[in-house]
Amino acid sequence: MPGAILSSDATNFCQHGGQASATASSARVQVSGSPIVTIAAQYTVTGCPLEVPCASAQWVVGAVRVYSESQPVAIVTGTATCIPTGAPLVPQTVQPRVLAT
Repeated sequence: MPGAILSSDATNFCQHGGQASATASSARVQVSGSPIVTIAAQYTVTGCPLEVPCASAQWVVGAVRVYSESQPVAIVTGTATCIPTGAPLVPQTVQPRVLAT
């Protein structure tokens, strides 16, 4: 299913409300003036209110047809998992202009 490509400026949250930020991006490709993120990028999660909070996250399913630096790009309709809780990562604010499948 097509989805908006995630950039380093995208706002992502764990299911519990902690904010997630990408620790790396693919500087070779930009959307709306910001580098995109591939599924290889780790996310740091801060502010998760659980007793054992979400600490990091990573996309496990991204685009099927669009790659950057030999990695699938992260897309809104993909799947990301938080560690250690296994909760999903939920994109909230993303660029709407560039879609990938």
